[in-house]
Amino acid sequence: MNRRSTIGLALLAAVLCVVPFLVPNSFYLDIVIRMAINAIIVLSLNLLVGYAGQISLGHAGFVGLGAYASAVLPSHFDVHPLLALLAGAAGSGVLALLVARPILRLKGHYLAMATLGLGIIIHIVITNEAAYTGGPDGMPVPSMDVLGFSFMRDQQWYWVVAILLVCSVWGALNLINSPFGRALRGLHGSEVASQVVGIDVPRYKTVIFVLSAVVASIMGSIFAHYIGFITPDVANFFHSIELITMVVVGGMASVFGSVLGAVLLTALPQLLATFEGWEIVIYGAILILCMIFLPRGIVPTLAARLRLEN
Repeated sequence: MNRRSTIGLALLAAVLCVVPFLVPNSFYLDIVIRMAINAIIVLSLNLLVGYAGQISLGHAGFVGLGAYASAVLPSHFDVHPLLALLAGAAGSGVLALLVARPILRLKGHYLAMATLGLGIIIHIVITNEAAYTGGPDGMPVPSMDVLGFSFMRDQQWYWVVAILLVCSVWGALNLINSPFGRALRGLHGSEVASQVVGIDVPRYKTVIFVLSAVVASIMGSIFAHYIGFITPDVANFFHSIELITMVVVGGMASVFGSVLGAVLLTALPQLLATFEGWEIVIYGAILILCMIFLPRGIVPTLAARLRLEN
């Protein structure tokens, strides 16, 4: 990592260390935990969309697979919650691997439609398999037990997701500055040019798609255990759009932009709750203004302007 990335990571870790002592009650701590979970999912999605240039409108489907793996396997098959989490991640990875080659051959809006279709299929399967998933009503999720220790309190889950967020940001910063990351940015710029210089474009696209799916599945499992109850909404189309919006608002191809986008768009509905009946209108207006005045996303646009001023 370069100096700026190191400073940014250190600031993030420092903020996460003091946040639980500053929030006034469990309601706000719950929002912060959701912010951290979304930030990790959005970060994995940004690696796929922002750095590799492969649009995905069905990412919530992998979140749903992880969430329901952690609900269905322990409840119906007596699988340990930790093993269920790993099984969900492995299953999501295998599914992503199977569909990556045919889907990622597509480009532009064709790719967007294909990933959208994948997400819709996952959502429909989860909804229709009511005998296992509870159908549209959802189902409870057993608590997470690790070596006899049960994660039950919000404070415990906060430190789990905070550590995972710091590790995810550290891993992403190192990944994008590695030869693999440079290859991803190369194929985003031009797949033909990347092939000319010897980059195996299908392989890199497949690997980043699988990695993004696995991370989303793991965080879906963690979210399910934290909430204790899930419904098919966790895998629906609107959740996928929410995730991609976080990427765009925070900043495409920006690690810290992913975190900021997730934080802002997780908190914004809560802040607008006082505008009863108008919150969706105001929410949409804010997004429009962001795209007009911050077209590259908040973090890249502000960083570019600061460089020009300096």
